[in-house]
Amino acid sequence: MIPMEQRELGRTGRSVSVVGQGTWQLGGDWGEVAEEDAFGVLDAAVEGGVTFFDTADVYGDGRSERLIGRYLARRPDADVFVATKMGRRADQLPENYTLDNFRAWNDRSRANLGVDTLDLVQLHCPPTPVYSSDEVYDALDTLVAEKRIAAYGVSVETCAEALTALARPGVASVQIILNPFRLKPLDEVLPAARAAGAGIIARVPLASGLLSGKYTADTVFAPDDHRTYNRHGEAFDQGETFSGVDYATGVAAAAEFAALASEGLTPAQTALRWIIQQPGVTSVIPGARSVAQARSNAGAATGEPLPQRTLDAVRELYDRRIRASVHDRW
Repeated sequence: MIPMEQRELGRTGRSVSVVGQGTWQLGGDWGEVAEEDAFGVLDAAVEGGVTFFDTADVYGDGRSERLIGRYLARRPDADVFVATKMGRRADQLPENYTLDNFRAWNDRSRANLGVDTLDLVQLHCPPTPVYSSDEVYDALDTLVAEKRIAAYGVSVETCAEALTALARPGVASVQIILNPFRLKPLDEVLPAARAAGAGIIARVPLASGLLSGKYTADTVFAPDDHRTYNRHGEAFDQGETFSGVDYATGVAAAAEFAALASEGLTPAQTALRWIIQQPGVTSVIPGARSVAQARSNAGAATGEPLPQRTLDAVRELYDRRIRASVHDRW
């Protein structure tokens, strides 16, 4: 295994790799991935130094969690911190976020993952009022007391939701979309997380693949890929697909971003490196559907930091191409 920089994940008291492994792809919504192929991806991540997997009970209706559970049973040598999420399998109504439901959801995830205590459970982009509910945080504290979970955090769609959650002393971490096409969290959320001692998990780091520079205006995605069926928010929040950026605009901006890649880094690695360098980020969680992608993602953690001229160029590109369409929405 290749050593990788570890950072403390907020109030969990645990350290995780600066590049983690997102596992939405292994559950579904990006096209089918066979079990052995999924294990190959996870192996490549672990061998590359990854010690952090992020999953959710809704990914493949539990398939992602079950794959991780079976994988870690096969790899007892892998010291991996597993964060999961809950809430999206139920109707998105604030009244469904109750202690009884939390217990049932957690028990299912514990069975899927094959553990007694979940390392970290995150509310999975619930309805906005949930972030302000005293009863919700009391219930989460109860789960910790019952040792169903070791810590809890939130996954959010908007910066306002993140700031609401960060005011709660028990919130260990915030997961939020952060990438060169989504800069708003830099304004207030990352500073607030640092002040609160909470971790930041950066998701959708490649803007659903746009920042890899591999797609063109003519690229066709599979029918069961969310990049086909959720471009306008038909199935879930539009911001989860291409970071909410119009596809044609994103392809053009991604071509410009690719030209900013540092020597020896791919555009995707440059995007991941940019995220790692933002003050307050704990870990970035790119997904991967192949061994090569997992290895490349892990490789973004090594090498020299991006120079200031690249950081400045990213900001200029965002302001010119992207800001007007996304900054005030999320």
